[in-house]
Amino acid sequence: MNLLLLKDNDFIAPGRVKISDRRFLQLRDIIKLENGKTFRAGMTGGNIGSATVAEFTGEYAVMDVAPFTLPPPEPAKITLVCALPRPQTFHKVLHCAITMGVKKIWFIHSRKVEKSYWQSSVLQDEAVDREIQLALEQCGDTIYPEIFYRNRFKPFAEDEFPLLRADADAAIFGHPRASEVPENFTGKRLVLLVGPEGGFSDYEVELFSNAGATAVTLGQRVLRTEFATAALLAKLI
Repeated sequence: MNLLLLKDNDFIAPGRVKISDRRFLQLRDIIKLENGKTFRAGMTGGNIGSATVAEFTGEYAVMDVAPFTLPPPEPAKITLVCALPRPQTFHKVLHCAITMGVKKIWFIHSRKVEKSYWQSSVLQDEAVDREIQLALEQCGDTIYPEIFYRNRFKPFAEDEFPLLRADADAAIFGHPRASEVPENFTGKRLVLLVGPEGGFSDYEVELFSNAGATAVTLGQRVLRTEFATAALLAKLI
């Protein structure tokens, strides 16, 4: 935990918070609580400051918070559109995108996405919210991302993707036979498309290409979704 992420209901008085949940257990068991110890803290959706331990027991900690005056990190200028990964990969992709500063994330259907993925428990609000909090704590951010789900490919590709493309400088997707490289788009406002295991189908590539997306390459090797996401974001931010 690189940031203690606080919410309004943590406050028991002006300038004083009490925590007793997962965050407290991590502070108690891993970081080690001490009276007077100060932690970097931030308000969910707001600024960053600090919190100092006033008292603690084996079950809770009370902290005094200083004014939150520092702004959160600048967001990435990237909208991520990712074919819904396997359940065991979903949280890895979500965590990666958030820690890299992506604030708009779309998970979409694709021909190579199993329909059963959409019924997975990892998509439940509670599980997603937990992963968002963990990622924000890891990277020292306070701003929640917007997450969208589209379980029908064609309506998204034909109706919604062109609007995303029109609001960006460019849209790109990975393809091993492309000639463009991601570095050519570094620093631009982008829509980044990441396909499923094995990539988008020829039909899907055609729809995205016709709507203004450009293929880029990371080389001839086929990468897993979570690795492709991390590699592309690292080259673009």
